[in-house]
Amino acid sequence: MERSMRLLTFFAAAALMVFAVGCGTQPKADEGYNPDNDEALQEAIANSARGEELRKLINETPAEEQRDMAYLIINMPEHDREAMDLELLKENVTYANIAREKYAWAQALPEEVYQCDVLPYAVVDEVRDSWRKELYEMFSPAVDTCATMYDAICAVNANIPRLTGVDYNTKREKTNQSPRESMRQGMASCTGLSILLVDAYRSVGIPARFVGTASWHDNRGNHSWTEVWLDGEWRVTEYYFPSQLDHLWFMPDASKSKIGDRTYAIYATRFAGADDWFPMVWADESDDCPIDALPKWVGAENVTAHYQALAYDQYTRHLEAGTHTFLRIAGYKERGKTEHSDDRVAMGVDVFRGTEQMGGGLTAGELRDMNDFFSVLLPKNTEYELRYYNAVGELQIQRVELGEEPITINIFLE
Repeated sequence: MERSMRLLTFFAAAALMVFAVGCGTQPKADEGYNPDNDEALQEAIANSARGEELRKLINETPAEEQRDMAYLIINMPEHDREAMDLELLKENVTYANIAREKYAWAQALPEEVYQCDVLPYAVVDEVRDSWRKELYEMFSPAVDTCATMYDAICAVNANIPRLTGVDYNTKREKTNQSPRESMRQGMASCTGLSILLVDAYRSVGIPARFVGTASWHDNRGNHSWTEVWLDGEWRVTEYYFPSQLDHLWFMPDASKSKIGDRTYAIYATRFAGADDWFPMVWADESDDCPIDALPKWVGAENVTAHYQALAYDQYTRHLEAGTHTFLRIAGYKERGKTEHSDDRVAMGVDVFRGTEQMGGGLTAGELRDMNDFFSVLLPKNTEYELRYYNAVGELQIQRVELGEEPITINIFLE
């Protein structure tokens, strides 16, 4: 009997240990870490022109933060290691750890996910500025009452335009703006918005990464967006929160991406351990720069197949269920002239349901078949807005009531 009780006690204790590990209360990953024994760190320091500064930095870093600091020093691009403000690096590590200690979802993250997708101080090639402390203080009140990571994701998205004061605007100073550059101007295009959203997530311990394509299939340019790591999977979102994760307005375009063509493939950034590179088309201002001539130092993985599968599933399922139909849009130069191919013009148009963007693209130009229309698959029996610019740059808004059957809407450049 006594032996049985001892066994029961042992198994109960073992079960509690398993439960504790599953709940993220396992011993900290940095226990027992000694930077002097980290060969990769010592090699990075020895090969740096400012090795003594880096050695002083790691030695002055609190013991519980040394492993994270070492990870950044080892994996950061060489030009950052040689020139970056080390005070900024210290602040980044300190506030990343503050968020990790504070939020249960951050505590429960696998170490690799935390280091690669929460800890990094930058997203792509934006200016290296101090953003983590500012964004942590800005967003922590919004997520402090959240019980789950999903709730926190929603809270960040719901509050980011209001808290940062940044909205989409192509009049921004440049494409790859840092968070502070975007907040100073109050505007950013898709790349700057994506950088800002990634950093806002990371500031409160949510793993996030930057995703994009060098060009859509119709050559209307690049697009950038964001993914968040939730329940072991990367999920798709954007600065202006969609009605649900993975359901973004550009999925029809994503379905036409090309996995083996770097111009039309989709890539997700990776801070360390990448086997590919992200095509930063904004890094060269010439329109005819070959894709392979772009800078290659931002690591990435090709995620085209994932987006093709998402798009196929979403559109096939909706059509089979009978819940959606197509809104077709044709662009013409002048009202009253819609009969001939040379009457048509390629116009950029976005489709909104309230404040949520549901689609966007180019109408077919004069060299396209007359039966070729820009089409968006949308929920039936709903009112939408078409937003586009006329020939003098004035924003036009056209309201459309979509019923049970597909309809075609004409828009005009005049």
